[in-house]
This record gives sequence, C-alpha cells and structure tokens, in this order.
Amino acid sequence: MFKPSNLFLKKILMKRKIKPKKIQSKRQKLASKSSLFDIKNNELLQEEDKDEGFSLKCSASSESHGVQPLGNLYFSSNSHNSRNSGLGNMQILSDELVLEILGLLEGTLLGVLSSVSKSLYVFCNHEPLWRNLVLEMCKDGIFYTKSWKNTYVRGFKGDSFEGFRSGLKVRDFYSDYLFQSWLCANMEMKSEWIERDNIVRRKGISVEEFVLEFEEPNKPVLLEGCLDNWTAMQKWDREFLTELCGGEKFAVGPVEMNLEDFFRYSDQAAEERPLYLFDPKFADKVPQLGLDYRVPEYFDEDLFSVLGTERPDYRWIIIGPAGSGSSFHIDPNSTSAWNAVIKGSKKWVLFPPDIVPPGVHPSPDGSEVASPVSIMEWFMNFYDATKSFTKRPIECVCKAGEVIFVPSGWWHLVINLEDSIAITQNYVSRRNLLRVLDFLKRPNACTLVSGTRDRVSLHDKFKNAIETTFPGTIGQLEAEAEKKRAEKKKPTFWESVSDSKAGAFKFSF
Repeated sequence: MFKPSNLFLKKILMKRKIKPKKIQSKRQKLASKSSLFDIKNNELLQEEDKDEGFSLKCSASSESHGVQPLGNLYFSSNSHNSRNSGLGNMQILSDELVLEILGLLEGTLLGVLSSVSKSLYVFCNHEPLWRNLVLEMCKDGIFYTKSWKNTYVRGFKGDSFEGFRSGLKVRDFYSDYLFQSWLCANMEMKSEWIERDNIVRRKGISVEEFVLEFEEPNKPVLLEGCLDNWTAMQKWDREFLTELCGGEKFAVGPVEMNLEDFFRYSDQAAEERPLYLFDPKFADKVPQLGLDYRVPEYFDEDLFSVLGTERPDYRWIIIGPAGSGSSFHIDPNSTSAWNAVIKGSKKWVLFPPDIVPPGVHPSPDGSEVASPVSIMEWFMNFYDATKSFTKRPIECVCKAGEVIFVPSGWWHLVINLEDSIAITQNYVSRRNLLRVLDFLKRPNACTLVSGTRDRVSLHDKFKNAIETTFPGTIGQLEAEAEKKRAEKKKPTFWESVSDSKAGAFKFSF
C-alpha cells in the first residue's frame, strides 16, 4: 500500500505556492448537499431516473473509471472504499485538496504517480489536471485529440500519435466530488431547467418605447426581428467562418486557436466546463466580421465611443459547443449589454441587482466571486432553490435571430443548449452613464475596472471626454436624478394626513 511520508507531502506543497482563485470551488460543500444516494451505479444513469430526471448525453464518456457517489457505499456489501486505501496518509485530505496537490506536478510525474495505486490512477487521470497542463503548455494553439491527456501526450509524441482510451475501472471507489464532475460533464439539461420562460418579449417597438419600458427602469427584454437584415444571419456557419478566417487565431480561454482547430475541439469535447471562443478583437483581425452585422437601433447610443481607440473592450464574437457558457456574473464597468444569437440557442437566468443568486458569494467589494465549479453544477444544486424566491429570476431561451437586453448590474448566467454563434456588446447610454461613472471612480477601481490597462484614470478620461463632446449632459442627468430622489422622499397624501404624523387631523367613517 502506498503511504507517502509527511516529508513527501511537505515537499509537494512547498514546490509551488497555491494561489487563490478569483472563482473559488465550492464542490466539496455542494456534494454534501446533493442527494445522489439513490443512484446505485453509473450505468443506471443511462435511463432517466424518475425522481431526479437525470439523463446522459448520447456522446457520454465512459471514462468514469468506475467512480461512484459516496452514498453508494452504504448500499454496498463491502464497506471498503479503495479511494482511501490507495491514498495512504493522504486519505485524510479532501478530494479537492488532493487534486490541488496533483495540479502542482508535471505531466510525467502524474503519469508515474498514476501507476502507484488504483486510487492515484483515478485521481491522476482527472481530465481537468491534463487540461490545465495543455493550456499552460500550448499558448499558440491546440490540436485536440480525444481527451486532454491524449492531447498532452501528442505534444511530445508528435502528429503520428492518434490517442487512446483507457477502459480501466476501479472497484469500490466512492467520491462525490469526482462523480459529480463526471456527471456534470455528461448529463443533459433537464427539461424543467429549460421550460421556464418569463421574460417580456417585444417585436417592432420604437426606440422611445424601448427606453421608456426597459432601459430607463433597467429591466430585461427579449427583442425579436432585430437581425432580419444582418448578413451574418444568412452567411455565418462553421464552413463559411473557417474559410473566411483562415489561419487567424482567436481567444479561447487562455489560449489562441484558429477556427479549424477550435471546431475540432468542440466536436470532441465532453467536459464539465467546455472552452468557448470569446474574442474582443475579432473585427480587427477579420474586418469582414464587423461588416456582417450592425448594432440594433435600440443600442445606437454608445457613449464610451467618445474615447475612440482608448475605450475598454466592448464587443465580442462568441462561438461555443453545447454546455459551454458563462457562470453568474455582472457585466463589466456597470455597463448594459445586448446579446444577439446568430446560430443555436442559449438558456438565460437573470437576477436583479438587489438579489444575489443562490450558491453565489461575492466579496464585499465585488472584486471576487465564489460560485459552483460549473454551470451544470449550479443547476443541479441551486436551481430548485429559486422556486421559493419571492422575486423569481427572469428566464428565457434566446434563439437564432433574437436579441436579449441585459440591464446594468443584473446577475446573469448563460449556457449554450447547442452549438452556437453570437455577437454581444456592452454599452453606455444616458440612462446608465451616472452608474458607470460612479463605478469607475470607486477606490478599488484598479481591480474592479476591466477591459483596459488604464483602469485608475479611466474615470477622469471618460468624464472629461463626455463633458467636451456633450457639454452639460452630466450636470443635467445629475439634476434629474436628484429630482427623482426628492420625489421618492416626498410623503404621499395619506402619509401627510395620518393621525400618527399630523396628530390633529383625522378621518372618521
């Protein structure tokens, strides 16, 4: 049995300091809340469970290595958990911490360590470990080959390496953390997570109506018929984009990939947090992409444009496979946004600024957010909690040809229900200008402001540019805001005649 000494553990921990993450993992706590005890084994998940409604994707990976949820241990005739015996002294550590330690090792050491015990074999073959190694090693592009481990090995063996899949399954290995990671990567979205659609939909409204009904009161809306004249709607598919963009590389997480390599990855990837293409410089790299669409008239006013080339990043092309997306966040710099789907469909969940989504824990200054590891994990563990909210979240599925307006300060989560292509832009109008200026001048602007290197001085530059281009605008907006605040404080008629306040006057019926 492998029993690493305390000195061995100390050397590993001292090899590299573990850095805190902006998005911290909560899976250890989530697993204890998630009832998976009624699932006897992984194979049972291939038929939809009547209670939980879990259904596996047709392309579900079989590489779970036999990992079962911890609750299954209570149904087993054998009380032995090979997870513990194979870890030796490290068995007292949480699965999450074991993986943090293994994440400090190089690929060769992971490979050697995986042969020490069956338990370490399972941990060392955890795909996110190999994904991190590949993303650190291959900044200039990735030729994805069946799995992240295969992709890593191919980087050393060359193009002739075709990859392999391991069929090894370890008996009596129980871990909620590892099982839920596999489940989140291979589970279909439940129908009840998609069906709710309570967003207001509008078609053909005027700009004035949009401002009055949605932008001014800061409320989401789904707009139909806005993209009918977009060239992108007729032309943009993977074949056209691959030919148009050629070898041009785009931002995909921390790496750059051309579209051919990215689509190869997206066709094969079966992981909990699929990568997606999200590039703010797409129109500079391939100018035709910027010409194939135009900003819907509702969002024409874009006050950050007064900064010219010094403005923060504001528009992105988004291409991603089913399951990819963005976990709960608030758009940068207190801007509002619009998101137009060109191909595919997206599930949206939005909470107003005064309601923090369940399972999401922002720091007091808003610079960090602790949340579930993945979007699927949030749906599994927290979506049901929203049913008891007095203010239910706004939900919808935004399909090709539709545009969603995301107001300033709203929390939102987005997941692609199928392979999708979209354009999104963040903007500042007169309706949210004061909020943006207030955000930019916060004491911790150096950590909060994003999309530009000029974080600290952005407020002054932007304010001065607005005053120069639109003299008196800020003062007028401040006066209007003060008037609204005064009106809210003004007592109503009934408050003014209340005997508890006025004393002498009283209605009698």
